[in-house]
Order: sequence, then structure tokens, then C-alpha cells
Amino acid sequence: MKNRKFQIHNASGIIIVERKLLVTRKKGKEHFVSPGGQIEKGETPKETLIRELCEEVSITVYKNDLDKFGTFYAEAAYDPGKLLRMDLFRVHSWKGDLLPSGVGEETIEEILWINSKLSDRVKVGSIFEHEVIPRLKKLDLID
Repeated sequence: MKNRKFQIHNASGIIIVERKLLVTRKKGKEHFVSPGGQIEKGETPKETLIRELCEEVSITVYKNDLDKFGTFYAEAAYDPGKLLRMDLFRVHSWKGDLLPSGVGEETIEEILWINSKLSDRVKVGSIFEHEVIPRLKKLDLID
């Protein structure tokens, strides 16, 4: 897997409260994914996630609050035809209230708390639908 050619490299966070997973939907998009975003030049995945959590859901997180959950590959939900590499981290604590924020195309329009029983109304990115949510359920972290 490490040698796969990917066009997009993201870092995203798993936030769980009361056995439900936080997912976000950007303005004009239909899929929900966990908060996070594209790694910028010179950033580590953890640094990217810390920046993105502040920008997208208005919380402050520190490196010690993050534990690696895994690295996943799939077609990008927001950019069909491109392979996405997602470095995913559990977020254990944060400061602030989780509120949708952002600017322009990066605006978070909606946040939801979901469990493993996805409704027809909730379209999640394929990494979450096929890998992350089943693993969280198997680990007994979400209902």
C-alpha cells in the first residue's frame, strides 16, 4: 500500500461523543466525511489535522490529543477519478465547541453525529462507509 500512487493526501480526525462519530459536509457537496483536509507543503499529517479542525469545526487540538488510527486509500469522494490517501487520527480531547465554520468552498455547511446504522439520508465517503465505520463498530467505539 505504501507505494500506491495517490493524487490527494489528506489528514482527518475521528471524533466520537456518546458512541457517535462526527461527520461534516462541505458547502455544495453531498458526501459527509470526518473533519480534515489536504496536507500542505511542509506540514505533517498531525499539523494539517490540527489546522483543519480549527478551520472547519472551531476547536483547538494539540499533537498529544491525536493517536494514529490508520492510513486508507480510495477514490476521492469530492474529486472522482483521483486516488486519495487519508491518514486518520483519533481525537481524544479538544478545547472549544464543535461548530461548523470555514470560508468559501471550504465552508462546513452541516455537521452530523452518526452511528453504524447509516440512513438513506446520509451519504458518507467510501473510506468511512467501507472501512472506518465498520472498524469503529468492531472496536465497540460506536453503536
